[in-house]
Amino acid sequence: MTQTLAIGPYNDNDRQALQQEFGALMLGGIAEVAGLEPAMRAGISAVAYMGHTAFGGAEMDLLPGLGVIANFGVGYDAIDVAAATARGITVTNTPGVLNDDVADLAVTMLLMQCRRMEQGGAWVREGHWETANFPLNRKASGGVAGVVGLGRIGREIADRLAAFKMDIHYFARSEKDTPGWTYHADPVSLAKAVDFLVVALVGGPETEKFISREVIEALGPRGVVVNISRGSTIDETALLDALERGRIAGAALDVFLNEPTIDPRFLALSNVVLQPHQGSGTVETRAAMGALQRGNIAAHLAGKPVLTPVNKP
Repeated sequence: MTQTLAIGPYNDNDRQALQQEFGALMLGGIAEVAGLEPAMRAGISAVAYMGHTAFGGAEMDLLPGLGVIANFGVGYDAIDVAAATARGITVTNTPGVLNDDVADLAVTMLLMQCRRMEQGGAWVREGHWETANFPLNRKASGGVAGVVGLGRIGREIADRLAAFKMDIHYFARSEKDTPGWTYHADPVSLAKAVDFLVVALVGGPETEKFISREVIEALGPRGVVVNISRGSTIDETALLDALERGRIAGAALDVFLNEPTIDPRFLALSNVVLQPHQGSGTVETRAAMGALQRGNIAAHLAGKPVLTPVNKP
């Protein structure tokens, strides 16, 4: 009998690897766990999890022998870590391997927003270039950038923006060892000081609406918000209000509340770059994420310490 469940929309390569390495039983979503026979559920020791549907204590209790939930992705806010810890279940994630791709996308979106690259492409495709030059847009290099959350990904973003000759400011829970970057103890102070505010926070209740209406207003009319963290980290209503009223210059977003069914107000805006939550979406990085997820499961099943724990049961 299999010891491993794999829950979520895995691609063919990861699905095949999970089945070959662990004989995993594949489920489309967490709701399907309740439909398994009790004997099958009792024998499950590991869950490979992929998705944003809540995985809470009630779901964990359906799997009384569960020892590890290996999350596909660095963000694990869908998993109730406190409930897992209370039940002696280790939660793991896949940090490190996706830092470059997410940071690359953050910088790309910022450049797209400043240089209006989507509009420029449409200008060419629709034949306008034959009769008029594309309107001038905004310089990105040499600006002032603020990074909210200077963890692994935030640091990669800051390093890239520094290469664009930007003055780097940041917010973190504590001051970091940096090459002279400016630390701010609160996000409002950071927003007041910068042109571009890049959000690189972890998701979850502690960071919900961390980028508040006050933070957004503090950016001012030339401010731009870039978000590659979670949609929950921004007060989305306040952001939309500011964009519609011209209180900030624009936004570049890879994540949203209620994705993929995003607020239709975004679709009417010309000053926003919209992306389909593809921060880690390259073939190479997704393969590395899958390998690390399986490495955590293999370690658990072998009775060894997992590779990338996020809690200590």
